[in-house]
Amino acid sequence: MTTTQRPDLRFFLFTAFTPGGPVGAPWHHPGAVGFDYLNLDHQTRLAQALEVACFDAIFWADFSGVHDIYKSSPDTAIREAVQFPLGDPLILTAALAGATENLGFAFSSNIIQDHPYAFARRVATLDHLTKGRVAWNVVTSYQQSAWRNLGFDSLEAHANRYGRAQEYIDVVRKLLTESWEDGAVVRDTERRVYADPSLVHPIAHAGERFRVPGIALTEPSPQRMPVVVQAGTSDDGRDFSARNAEAIFVGSRSPEGAEKLLNDMAGRLEANGRTRADLLAFQYLSMSVASTEDEVKRKNEELDEHLSSEAALAFNSSTMGTDLSQIDLDKPIGDFKTDGLQGSFKMLAEAASDKTWTFRDVVSRIGTMRFIGTPPQVADELEKWRAAGVDGINLSCLDGVQGTYDFIEQAVPVLQERGLMQRNYSSGTLRDKLYRR
Repeated sequence: MTTTQRPDLRFFLFTAFTPGGPVGAPWHHPGAVGFDYLNLDHQTRLAQALEVACFDAIFWADFSGVHDIYKSSPDTAIREAVQFPLGDPLILTAALAGATENLGFAFSSNIIQDHPYAFARRVATLDHLTKGRVAWNVVTSYQQSAWRNLGFDSLEAHANRYGRAQEYIDVVRKLLTESWEDGAVVRDTERRVYADPSLVHPIAHAGERFRVPGIALTEPSPQRMPVVVQAGTSDDGRDFSARNAEAIFVGSRSPEGAEKLLNDMAGRLEANGRTRADLLAFQYLSMSVASTEDEVKRKNEELDEHLSSEAALAFNSSTMGTDLSQIDLDKPIGDFKTDGLQGSFKMLAEAASDKTWTFRDVVSRIGTMRFIGTPPQVADELEKWRAAGVDGINLSCLDGVQGTYDFIEQAVPVLQERGLMQRNYSSGTLRDKLYRR
């Protein structure tokens, strides 16, 4: 198969509604300081630039608590702006909807921050306002602080969280796809009938964790159900994705690791009556573009200068549920068990199963796992991931929003020339666009 015959990659911009933007990005980097994350004009300009470049969507990571495991304190996260403070990406989605026409919006929302009945109304409203351009990243939330602040005594066990997530998504799906039949909305002014009551039904859900007897408050939206995304790559997360997800976010450390994961997912999908074509795989990549080799060197040095080991330790202590200030980072992980984010460990194992990984390897995966190159070098690197079978890239620019604008200006034309990136949008909803219908 020649390069021109291969399908183009989908592109999401991975960021967060926070001062630093994506996880691991230093908020005080020269490329970040000129962007005010709370300034809607700045957010609008970015969204419109991404749309001109034909990115498929912005993807917002999100959290419901403070990263406070490190040194048993939130101080490091507060001082270094480690995914803190955070705005609400669903509200930002609504604000950007009218300023764009084709760009999608993928937001994270976890299963404890909203009751599924209330969330179904919010997400359906956004789907209406965006004309069907939203995706929901289903998050099970590993943060102990989030569970406590939202009324729980403690963090649920990892497997239990995925059981909660399955019932949560079942309730949302019933409300958005089953409560209102096609044709229920009549809008007959002469008969004074807006909706046909015989075609609107209660879902009568009575489960282990949720009881939702009634009908959905919102009429059917363009997509009905938002595009369902999942980022968990633990065994529980992969099984959940095989049953429910339309896209997964992958954090493999090499194309070989990604290929191994996707082969594993193919088997899990088949066990659930689905095929690999039913699931889009987006590889997380931290990439920056530079015009010359000298600039590549300068950008790497500048990023090294601004990255904070304390910030990385605070974030990873939270994801692992372990205070890394109390652990020898050069100690092998071995059979370390956690109710936190388990997928990271599985990614390490699949990258090179014969290597003894240390806690330092886990901590360094953000910031050090990056690629900075000239536009042709960036394209060459992306060719490797496409050859491994990934369908898209979840692009993180650790050098701030200016790095994103540089990528749009310098890398995108080369990627489009190589057939790696779309030049135009498909018609229809975000689901239609992602599957290039």
